[in-house]
Amino acid sequence: MVETAQQQDGDMAALAKGGRTNFIGFLLRLVARIPFLFIAGQLYGAQALGRFASALVVVELLALVCSMGEKRGLAQRLANSDEPESNLVLDGLLLALLLSVIAGTFLWFVPDPMFPNGMNGPLDKLLVFAIPGFAMTEVALAAQAYRFDIATTVRARSLAEPWTISIAAGVLYFVAPASGLALAYLASIYAALIVALWPFLKTFGRPQGWRPRPRNIGSMTLRALPLAGADAVEWGSRRLDIFILGLFAAPYAVGIYYVAQQVASLPQKMKTSFEPILGPVITKNLKKGDNTAIADQLSQVGFWIIAAQAGIGLALGLPGEGVMGLVGSEFVGGTGALGFLLLAEVVAATAVVSEAALVYVARIKNLWISLATIGLQAVLTVGAMLGVERMGLAGGYKAAGAAIALMLSLGLAALIKAKLLGHILGQPIRTWRWVLVWAAVPATAVGITMQYVVEWAQLLFGIPLILFVYGIIIWTRGFGPEDRLLFRRNLASDTEPLPPEPGPESTRIR
Repeated sequence: MVETAQQQDGDMAALAKGGRTNFIGFLLRLVARIPFLFIAGQLYGAQALGRFASALVVVELLALVCSMGEKRGLAQRLANSDEPESNLVLDGLLLALLLSVIAGTFLWFVPDPMFPNGMNGPLDKLLVFAIPGFAMTEVALAAQAYRFDIATTVRARSLAEPWTISIAAGVLYFVAPASGLALAYLASIYAALIVALWPFLKTFGRPQGWRPRPRNIGSMTLRALPLAGADAVEWGSRRLDIFILGLFAAPYAVGIYYVAQQVASLPQKMKTSFEPILGPVITKNLKKGDNTAIADQLSQVGFWIIAAQAGIGLALGLPGEGVMGLVGSEFVGGTGALGFLLLAEVVAATAVVSEAALVYVARIKNLWISLATIGLQAVLTVGAMLGVERMGLAGGYKAAGAAIALMLSLGLAALIKAKLLGHILGQPIRTWRWVLVWAAVPATAVGITMQYVVEWAQLLFGIPLILFVYGIIIWTRGFGPEDRLLFRRNLASDTEPLPPEPGPESTRIR
């Protein structure tokens, strides 16, 4: 019993360390994302951004599918296999590369799905080469996460990728202005891949007698299909709105929505902060059959995520016009969409932590729920587009309608997935605490008050003040000793990573 309690404390410490490291990554990504949005908005404009965003929907979706769910599936393969770890990872990298080449070749000869509103320039077609880089980066980062190395993810996703695209977008505007965004994105993808592969080679070493094994790769593909489908659907729910918007609205409206989505995706990174570290911890406890530990850990992490996302959402949403105006005056029309997108990230947090376990214990049911969610989102989004058109409203209302559709569908999925997981584990998943409301009310009052001052003061003083008021209440009224673990550095796990424990297979949960 004592050993179990100590191990659970160690797992929570590992989760806290991973989340703390990625919170630093979130701040770095926030600093790096602002220059890109400013450069893209001021130099390229909303119309070019809209065409660029529509192309990324297809490119990134295919890349994610080609990674075959390894972001979460690799941890289970490594934990349950006696083969050399480097060989298993290389299998995943080879599969991702092969599938990416097939997908990229198809898009090269049939590029129309990438460009529903046309291309900005002839070099935009080179975006197909981002597919293998994106997919292989996912696999390499998943391998590092299995060793509890989250710092590599921070360096790749929060430093190399955003800073490369920001700098390259500015430089390429003067070299190839028509396709500058596409080329900058391509450069950022391979910068992240290089940063991910270097520590991977040092961590796992050289393969031991590895060679391509078509039969093993084929069976691995079949086993990974539900995971890959769940990843694609979860990711697709955050891009389906752009795709549908591109069919019903002008590139200008898509560009405005894309900027709002990029701002709203900043708090989204808080929940992805814990995804790499949740996989190894959950698979380890599943082998032990410790369902209580899994429910406790997911409830704890879920509250951390919601608390952080709500605070960041309030800080970015209340002075929304000023935030969108930073990119350019033409983007202020997306303020309404920004507000609903930020709220969507908060309501979706429970679904994300529930899915972190469902992909292992009920992957088929989870996939069906995800498919139903994206289907509902499609119906709601199309309905919103048709309704706005019938009322003769401007494109900004279409953007807001797409955001509302996303918020409603993700909220419903969160409820269903949490109930399903609670039923399977026999333990409820409790991510909600009323202190979130008590903290949000005074923070909202501060934000509303700050709207009466000039725009630059809203951003310079309003955002920090909102975060301070919200944070002080959460810290004093909502955080217990186990919550403050997230901010402690004097932990053994901070200096000694917790290796996955070998052990016999426990009874499989179905």
